[in-house]
Amino acid sequence: MLEAHHVTSAGGKKKTRFSLPAAYEGEVHQGALYHAVRAYLSNQRQGTHSTKTRAEVSGGGKKPWRQKGTGRARQGTTRAAQWRGGGVVFGPKPRSYRVDLPRKVKRLAKQSALNARAQDGALYVIESMTFESPKTRQVVDILTKLGIQDKKVLLLTAEHRPEVFLSSRNLPRVHAVRYVNASAYEILWADALVIEEAAFAIHQEERAPVPNARAKRVQQAREIASRAQARTKKVSTDA
Repeated sequence: MLEAHHVTSAGGKKKTRFSLPAAYEGEVHQGALYHAVRAYLSNQRQGTHSTKTRAEVSGGGKKPWRQKGTGRARQGTTRAAQWRGGGVVFGPKPRSYRVDLPRKVKRLAKQSALNARAQDGALYVIESMTFESPKTRQVVDILTKLGIQDKKVLLLTAEHRPEVFLSSRNLPRVHAVRYVNASAYEILWADALVIEEAAFAIHQEERAPVPNARAKRVQQAREIASRAQARTKKVSTDA
């Protein structure tokens, strides 16, 4: 079982280390991480690039010179690809780069990224991150006490905490997000993770088995059949 640094709400390190849940067994699935990072980066692309073909470029309606007798190669238009100002052959066109991943792959990639950071000793478990009011100095003080003020840090909160998000948004190397919304790419981006202790309870709920779609359909069909059988039996009894 992996362990992490245990931190108080003020940023002081405790003498005892925090034992991570059994899900942090240390396995890092490289394939799932590759697909998760590729999907994340692909989904950030707008896909609005566009070039004009020879049919879309204006001009070029007149044949530059006659077909024969000039000694030059025959040309039908000045808007062909080999001409300056001509169209582009096989150029980029607007398209979607959207990549969808199965839920199990996303979950495996996120768990692998967390395991990788825990193995590196870059995971800090803080008791709570509750600020009375948004103030950047509070986040800076905590990171300074942990010695990670110069690193890229990802703050993972258990619940939606606007005061934490507002306090960290002025720091270019610090990013705050809810634990359930964190992606494998964001976890790998960070050099250090600061996670609220209450987030591990949410982690256990997140690891609940994904319902099998086929089993669900079978169960629904059985319920419909049982209700139909009950109605048929009731009609026969009344008759």
